[in-house]
Order: sequence, then structure tokens, then C-alpha cells
Amino acid sequence: MESRRGRSIEVDFFRGIVLIVIVLDHMPGSVLSHLMLHAYALCDSAEVFVFIGGYASAAAYTRVLAGRGESAANRRFVRRCWEIYRAYLLTAVLTLLSGAILATLHLNPPMVDLTSWTPFAAQPLREALDIAVLRRQPYLSSVLPMYVIFALCVPFAVPLARRSPLLALGLSLAIWALARPLAALLSIDDMADWAFNPFAWQLMFVLGMLCRVQPISERFHATRAARWLTWAAAIAVLAFAILKLFVLTQPLPGTFKQNLSVDRVINFLVIAWLAAQFVRMGSIARLARRLPAVVTVGRTGLVCFVAGTLVSLIVDTATPHMFHGFRGTLIGLGGDLVAIGAVLMIARGWDGWKGLQSRAAANGAGCG
Repeated sequence: MESRRGRSIEVDFFRGIVLIVIVLDHMPGSVLSHLMLHAYALCDSAEVFVFIGGYASAAAYTRVLAGRGESAANRRFVRRCWEIYRAYLLTAVLTLLSGAILATLHLNPPMVDLTSWTPFAAQPLREALDIAVLRRQPYLSSVLPMYVIFALCVPFAVPLARRSPLLALGLSLAIWALARPLAALLSIDDMADWAFNPFAWQLMFVLGMLCRVQPISERFHATRAARWLTWAAAIAVLAFAILKLFVLTQPLPGTFKQNLSVDRVINFLVIAWLAAQFVRMGSIARLARRLPAVVTVGRTGLVCFVAGTLVSLIVDTATPHMFHGFRGTLIGLGGDLVAIGAVLMIARGWDGWKGLQSRAAANGAGCG
């Protein structure tokens, strides 16, 4: 379903939810984070974020392609690559600055370690160069470098997915299968350097693109096979939840997420199939209309991602961690509500400012 701005309200809603969840998941004292996807599935918000990124990128490319041609579409994604790179640098700077302030004030030592301030302070020139060339990414900025690469590939990947979806999928699967040796060739197979192996995670991005340019037909959705597939997906989601809650109770190795393990892919796909059924029924669109503030977060995604870095750092630092039990839960929940409110206000403020700019530009053009 398309909004008045030519955007999918469901995609913006899902992206808004994911951006809020990312902020909560990176606050160690968060209470609500214990209810998020990673608590009952082998995948988490990262898969949703990258998949939606692929879907939205394909939608944007095809929209510009249809309206202004191939050259304009290609230029749009070169500019997008630069926008993401600048957002990455800003996120890295804000993260390091926050770490420096916390270290100076002797506050929240675990968060200081996460911000990578200590190694940066020891070797600032070397670390700055590593950050600039995407060799090292402080804390929450770690997801953006692979988006820089993906944005550059969109002008090649989307046309291929439109012409030959099976070839695009097969090529993506092959790269995913060879992700570790490919990463080793470029020395990015160390968790300290790249939290997300782009050779592996491109699969999520490509799957999102394919869902946009080669959607499953309504004719298939009406078949018995589709109904059986829905039941099988529901059973699989339940099985994964039981496995996560009662069997795999300890944190899994970080390389599973870094290299997008097959169990994470399968778990995400069955969840995505069920989510698609709710989209088809109109349930997500109705929910999105009741929560327009969340849609606004999704519509201002890059800004909210960068600002969310500061929100998570500030709220987690300001939230006392010495309390436990019921009091600790209330304090943690209060911090969650403050963080969510901050993200919603940032999104509303930025969206309003962009709206004023657009109206001013339109009035200027009319006067001219």
C-alpha cells in the first residue's frame, strides 16, 4: 500500500519499529529489550533492518527509473552512498565523543568500552584512518559501512533482479556461502573490525530487493500450497521460539551473526512470511495509521539511526543500574519510555523541518 508520498506505509512502519528496537537493544539496562525479537528467535532486528533496506532501495530505484530514467536512478544511489557514508562518520564521531565524555567523567565504564574510545585515545591517527576507510566502526555505526557498499551495488543489482531473479538469487547465495573466505581476503573477518560481514549480509539485502521487484502473486497466495506454507511457517516460528527460550539459553557465538548463519536466515524467512500475510490482510496498515509517530520514525530513518546512537548512550548512562528487582525493573522501564519518546520527538522535529523546507522551496519556485 502506498502513502500519499509514494511510500509504503507498512515499510515505514516496520522500519520505525526496528529503529526504536535498535535503540532499546543497545541499552544494557533496557527492560523492553527482553521482549524483542532476539529473545524468542535466532535472528533479531538486524535482519529486519537490512531486508527492509533492500526492499526500500529497490522501490526507490524503480520509482526514479520510471520517472526520470536510468541515469537519474544511478546518480540517486551514488548520492545515497555519500549520504550514508557521511552518516556513518557522524555516528562514529558522536560515539567516540560520547565515550570521551563518559571516560573523563568516570561514568558508565561498560559503555566507554563499547564506544571504542580507549583504543582511539591510544592511537588517534591510526584509528581515525581505520574508521575513514571502513576498517573499524565504533559501536552502533557498524551497520552503516555495509550499507555504503550495498548502495553502490543497487544500480547493478536491481536491474539484474528485474531481468533474471533466479540468477540474482543464485549469485547472492553463492557469495553468502563463500562469505568467510571472501572476508578473509579483505581482512574483515575479525569481530573487532567488522561486526557484519557484508558478503554474508548482502543476502538479506538481495532478498528484500527481490520481494519488491518480483513479488509473489496473489494467485499463488490463494492456493492450498500457500496456506500449507503459512501453517508450516507458524510451526517453524514456534519451534525456533522454544529452541531459543528453553535450549539455547546462553548467548551464541558472535560469528553466527557476523556471518549470517543459515539458522538465522531460515528463522527470519518464516517470520517474514507470516508478517507478509498480515500485510496482505491489511492489519499492518491499520496498525500503522493508529501509530503515525512510528511511521514518521521510519520515514526519517537515517536521521533517527544517527540520533538514536546518542539517545541510547545518554539514557543508559542516566539510568541507575545499582537497583534490582521490582525497583530496577521500574527504573529500566522508565529509561525505555524516555528513549522511545526521544526518538519519536526527533523524528517529528526532523520531518516538520523538512516539510517547512519543501514548502519554502515550492513557494520560492512559484514566486520565481
